[in-house]
Amino acid sequence: MQRFFDIVFSSLALLILSPLLVPIIIILKFTGEGEIFFIQQRVGKNGEMFGLLKFATMLKDSPNLGTGTITVKNDPRVLPFGAFLRKTKINELPQLINILKGDMSVIGPRPQDIRCFVVFNKEDQENIKKMRPGLSGIGSVVFRNEELIMDNDIEYREKFYDEIISPYKGKLETWYYNNQSLYTYFLLIFLTIWAVFNSTTKLHFKVFQNLPKVPKELEGKL
Repeated sequence: MQRFFDIVFSSLALLILSPLLVPIIIILKFTGEGEIFFIQQRVGKNGEMFGLLKFATMLKDSPNLGTGTITVKNDPRVLPFGAFLRKTKINELPQLINILKGDMSVIGPRPQDIRCFVVFNKEDQENIKKMRPGLSGIGSVVFRNEELIMDNDIEYREKFYDEIISPYKGKLETWYYNNQSLYTYFLLIFLTIWAVFNSTTKLHFKVFQNLPKVPKELEGKL
């Protein structure tokens, strides 16, 4: 049933948003480095890799520059128009095509590149691989301002991500695996929309009171 709603919602969204998407494509073509889409291999259902689509927001070789696949506050690799797309989350909209193709769902665990995926503990990895990754999900809502959280000195960033952020993300995705339902699906769609317009919201913690406890290092940051 969730797959049915994925197809309906992604098809409608592409149709309704086409007046927005077409101008963005034109702007990207004639600004920055002329790239429209950024395609990165991510871990999908059953551990199979797929090409995740995003609007291009960073320098072409960004995965091999600076902090690699981890993006931080005021990241110098982000292009001017790309900063707007990232702030508004519009850069994620091409993943509606991934949803139509069956690579992804509207709601699910956020798809990770292999470097970040292997940092999850084994139990979380196995649970995540049993689901289609999502355009949004509990991990995406909780970590909607992740780039701000990662505003640390360069030597500490990866350590902080691997030892603090990643384990909690894994717990959140396992929570979703254990609490999957159409009710949770629709509620997370609402919370995603709410978070876009209310970036400091903590409504998700009130709605889902059984979420894994926030690590003390992240208290006040989520």
